[in-house]
Amino acid sequence: MDGVPRVPQQRRPDSGAGADPALLRFSVLGPVRAWSGDEPLPTGSPQQRALLAALLLREGRTATAAELIDALWGEEPPQQALAAVRTYASRLRKALGAGVLVSESGGYAVRGLGEGALDLARAQELAAEADKARAGGDLGRARELLGGALALWDGEALAGVPGPYAEAQRVRLEEWRLQLLESRLDMDLEQGCHAEAVSELTALTAAHPLRERLRELLMLALYRSGRQAEALAVYADTRRLLADELGVDPRPGLQDLQERILRADPALAEPSAPTKEPSVTRVRPAQLPATVPDFTGRSSFVRELSEILSSAEGKVMAVSALAGIGGVGKTTLAVHVAHQARSAFPDGQLYVDLQGAGPRAAEPETVLGSFLRALGTADSAIPDTLEERAALYRSVLDGRRVLVLLDNAKDAAQVRPLLPGTEGCAALVTSRVRMVDLAGAHLVDLDVMSPDEALALFTKIVGEERVASEREAALDVVAACGFLPLAIRIAASRLAGRRTWTVSVLAAKLADERRRLDELQAGDLAVKATFELGYGALDPAQARAFRLLGLADGPDISLAAAAAVLDLDPESTEDLLESLVDTSLLESAAPGRYRFHDLVRLYARACAERDEWPPEERSAALSRLLDFYLATAAGVYAIERPGDRTVEHLEKGGREGRTFADAAEALDWLHAEADCLLACAQQSLQGPTLRRAVDLLLAAKDLAESGVSSRRYERATLAACTAAHAAGDAHAEGRARVTLTQVLSNAGRFEQAEAEARKAIALAATSQDPWTSGNAPNELGIIANCTNRYADGEIHLMQAIEAFRADGNRPGEASALCNLSRVLAPMGHLSRAVELAREGTRIYDDLGLTVRLANARYALGIVLTQSGLLSEAMRELTEAVRIFGENRQRLWEGTTHFRIAQVHLLAHRPAQAAQHAEQALATGCIGGDWMRGNALTLLGRSLNTLNQPDRARACWREALAIYDASAAPEAEEVRALLAPLAAA
Repeated sequence: MDGVPRVPQQRRPDSGAGADPALLRFSVLGPVRAWSGDEPLPTGSPQQRALLAALLLREGRTATAAELIDALWGEEPPQQALAAVRTYASRLRKALGAGVLVSESGGYAVRGLGEGALDLARAQELAAEADKARAGGDLGRARELLGGALALWDGEALAGVPGPYAEAQRVRLEEWRLQLLESRLDMDLEQGCHAEAVSELTALTAAHPLRERLRELLMLALYRSGRQAEALAVYADTRRLLADELGVDPRPGLQDLQERILRADPALAEPSAPTKEPSVTRVRPAQLPATVPDFTGRSSFVRELSEILSSAEGKVMAVSALAGIGGVGKTTLAVHVAHQARSAFPDGQLYVDLQGAGPRAAEPETVLGSFLRALGTADSAIPDTLEERAALYRSVLDGRRVLVLLDNAKDAAQVRPLLPGTEGCAALVTSRVRMVDLAGAHLVDLDVMSPDEALALFTKIVGEERVASEREAALDVVAACGFLPLAIRIAASRLAGRRTWTVSVLAAKLADERRRLDELQAGDLAVKATFELGYGALDPAQARAFRLLGLADGPDISLAAAAAVLDLDPESTEDLLESLVDTSLLESAAPGRYRFHDLVRLYARACAERDEWPPEERSAALSRLLDFYLATAAGVYAIERPGDRTVEHLEKGGREGRTFADAAEALDWLHAEADCLLACAQQSLQGPTLRRAVDLLLAAKDLAESGVSSRRYERATLAACTAAHAAGDAHAEGRARVTLTQVLSNAGRFEQAEAEARKAIALAATSQDPWTSGNAPNELGIIANCTNRYADGEIHLMQAIEAFRADGNRPGEASALCNLSRVLAPMGHLSRAVELAREGTRIYDDLGLTVRLANARYALGIVLTQSGLLSEAMRELTEAVRIFGENRQRLWEGTTHFRIAQVHLLAHRPAQAAQHAEQALATGCIGGDWMRGNALTLLGRSLNTLNQPDRARACWREALAIYDASAAPEAEEVRALLAPLAAA
């Protein structure tokens, strides 16, 4: 890189005494320091450190006494300068050991250091390696290397070192650091990390306002993040600043970028540099399931699909959609073709089961999140909405050659957001429906196998020797299977596993089922008849497990949950499940997790309805599963919130849950089981399990506050409210409506949230449920605070405190006290507000709470800010954001960044305020769009203080649109901010 300070290899002396020079390390990218191994060495006074720095930076060459005197004191050295230099050299020689600082030709030199002994030399090596990696197209490796080089800085280079030489080197090293930083940020944008880069670039442009390259990168990051108005505002601010400060116009590159943004140049949406073949360190997904070794037939389809896929290079994306009845072999064919085409897609292959045949098809936004992570996108860079995720997904895939296999799709609407959209990529889709409304797709209707193909598949599985002597019986078998590949595979597998059977025995067994053979001709009934073969061969324990496990709605099931369903110990359960895997009636999704093919699950349920006796055992199995999830989720809740009486108010089931070693393990379980847990709750919203299902949602509230499962959680709570209301159960409905209130409030939908909370209070009056009696007014108080109705909030929160105290719920009381502090502060009762917040914090601290302690510190930080105690507020908020991060409360983490930004702005640190406001926007906040508007308003204030009025105006306009859409009172404040700028 241009301007890189060069540090050549140090030469070792021939001999010397004292400490081993190979153990010596030095730093100049920060304070000048020395170590021998891990032991720090004394480097003396500032002037002595200046001498050491001058020698370290002399590239191993000798510096004369005159040069050193000039380096330390410039044109006005003291009278005893030469004596001082000799004294400093003598002291350093003693500290460093003989043979390191040598006298030579009337001067001094540092010699004989080990490789990488100087941090500057190591930074230089890393930067050179980064240049090579980038030139080779390995941006991921280059970013990592540059990050390592930049991490070697520990504040200002040569910090505290006096003298003109040190000052000149400081300027040069800082310029080099900024060059490295610009290079790394440029690669960040090339790899799609736009949202992450905006926050850092906002702070850097504030610190270096005249550095045009940083402004250019910020414009590009904002534009690629969908913030075009802000990007153009950055240019306007830059042009004005350059004119005012330097009397010049922006450089041509910046002007060109502005023009391209104005005309929405499509090339700006993606990196300008061509994407080269990545090295092995680049993320290259290889998600295709294993192809079956005995794939048979389908040669015309294989040829047809292979030709379509091979045409993807250099042309518009190829899409092929396979349709056919369940069990016809769509997935097997698609996976086989995809494996054959892998070489045409060197940048990877993505795969997902969209669960289109099940009751809850996979959500496109969830799938996109998984795909983006597989392609190397950081979690923090993945946006929330379907539209934003789809746009980022297409951007990440642009320039790559990736094959996407979308298996078991529900319909075209589910598939469209998951298509790459650019040349070089291709998509294979399987579904039970013909996707005639999927524009541009090549449609393939997959029918049953021909008799010859079916017999060939049967022979491959059973063995040529057994089939050859009983060819007619084998033909009878495949005909009885309706020539369906899945049916043939199951029948042949049963025969292959029973060496005492002949093919004729199997044919005779199928003949016994002739009453069902006619049904084999009619779609899915063919699959059901085929599954009957495998089911009929199960022993009673296996058959019971097969039937009962199929009742659960989740996408898969863990071993512990399956043990609850079957009412068995884990060891016996595992033996049963593994035996079912051997029969192909169950799949091993991952170690300790199992799943049904969607059609097998439907068949298992049909068997349960037909064969399970007594019939009550079906509901009992699901009840045991619900009890397991409720007990385990309650345990997680208790770990996160020790002392909270909520757990005592939950309905008690008949099973114990899992236990965990620590909070991290508990949270891992909760998030891993989110889909299954929410499916179980929603499936159980009826009859005697209604209250327990509602309480399961209550115990799993961390899923809503994390931001990861918020939408699924909201759907479940809506269903709970509907079911409880229909059942006339005021107790369950009150709890469900409080839970829904929390979801709506977190999303910033305060009017809906308040309506639900008021319904909950009315229901609590009927049910006398202490949990609802405390939590409903607490939620109303939070809503009143957010909508600036502080007097109302005080009334509600006093009611909540009274209810919590009557129930002996100390954590609930602490929550209400902290919320009360927040409504009192804007009313002018600042000292009382701080006192209440500290009281709530003490309660949480005494109980040993973690996440709730973060909430208390958050509240205390807010009222301390409003009281003008900014240093204390910053301490509380910094600790809160750390705890929220450790406990995966992403939305709370983002909200706390917003509060930290407020403190920085009040403390006249607008650059830091802007950086934290950007982090809030990138992470997301409790309060949804309303809080996004608040963050944009604060960001605009920070930018305006930084003399960036055009970008500030863009932020305020976006905030105003958000506020106007919800009739929020904050709209008037933003109009007032915009008025002076409009007049100007």
